[in-house]
Amino acid sequence: MAATVASLSSSLLFSKPSLTLRPFRTLPRIITSSLPSSSSSSSPPQFNISFAPPKPKPKPSEPDPFSDSDPESGGQLIIPWIVRGEDGNLKLQMHPPARLLHATANSDTATATTTKVTKKNKINKNKSSEVVPKSNYSKAARRFYNDNFKDPPQRLSKVLAAAGVASRRSSEELIFGGKVTVNGSVCNTPQTRVDPAKDIIYVNGNRLPKKQPPKVYLALNKPKGYICSSGDKESKSVLSLFDDYLKILDKRNSGAPKPRLFTIGRLDVATTGLIIVTNDGDFAQQISHPSANLSKEYIAVIDGDVNKRHLIAINDGTVIEGVHCTPDSVELLPRQPDIPRPRLRIVVHEGRKHEVRELVKNAGLEIHSLKRVRIGGFRLPSDLGIGKHIELKQSHLKALGWKS
Repeated sequence: MAATVASLSSSLLFSKPSLTLRPFRTLPRIITSSLPSSSSSSSPPQFNISFAPPKPKPKPSEPDPFSDSDPESGGQLIIPWIVRGEDGNLKLQMHPPARLLHATANSDTATATTTKVTKKNKINKNKSSEVVPKSNYSKAARRFYNDNFKDPPQRLSKVLAAAGVASRRSSEELIFGGKVTVNGSVCNTPQTRVDPAKDIIYVNGNRLPKKQPPKVYLALNKPKGYICSSGDKESKSVLSLFDDYLKILDKRNSGAPKPRLFTIGRLDVATTGLIIVTNDGDFAQQISHPSANLSKEYIAVIDGDVNKRHLIAINDGTVIEGVHCTPDSVELLPRQPDIPRPRLRIVVHEGRKHEVRELVKNAGLEIHSLKRVRIGGFRLPSDLGIGKHIELKQSHLKALGWKS
């Protein structure tokens, strides 16, 4: 018996198997069930094999807010937020509340600002003991302001005139003459756009300051014997009446260049009264342009008697430089005890050279004195002495037709 078992074992161990081995592969989950055997017990068992259906994938348009991962975000954990809406009811949303985002952004900005200020104070603690104040505006807000509200680059000739180098026309002559360089290169075009705060500008070898002079708006009660330009050195200019004012302005705006003043329009040497002085070219261009249609009122003191025919002749107008000019209105003012001569109020708006004097002369009258008392809606203050001036306020500029 033992010999029989040993021989059977050796035959099983060393005999060649009848089945061939194949590579192992994973099969899907199957369900098996054995059929009842109606035949003899010696027949092999039979199986009924069926494959389970595949697991349905979730639709991307219907994400599950309570799932632990999002397939589109690579398995990132999504936390739903329960917030109270404006109606007072609780609701579920997938993004953080807006107030939390604002608070986080402000906290990050404040932390970054504090860190920068701390580093700057550590570096400059031996130079200054001042504490750098925290900016109330973010970097994005400052960038938005610079892109939308900051003054755009201006023409080179205008920048030179505003800096007090010379008049607009003289500045153009300097540019054409090659006396002006921009960022190291000679510029011969007055229309070149420059930014004095960024560009390096030299005029006759002198560096143009980055800081521009402040805008100045003045009303002067012009005295007799002064001209309204600075070119004639033999005559007295109205601009010499502002020397003391410019010294005070220089102390008030330390470091800023001296403004180059000029008059808007002109009054002849014998005419007195209201004249506007500024250094703002845009302002001067706007109120002196014919489209502004600003009326100007004069008081003319006449030598001799004035009657009705004189008023009719003035009202009919006269030809000046090939153009027929007529006044807006002419009025004979009542006599005053301290002024024995008759006075005429004449209102014009064209502003031709010596227009009022030519109108009176054409009527056969002679002017004793002429004074301008109003431009647009701004009237010369009655208490402003001859040769004195005042700074114009915003309401005065609007009365002159300035639209800033």
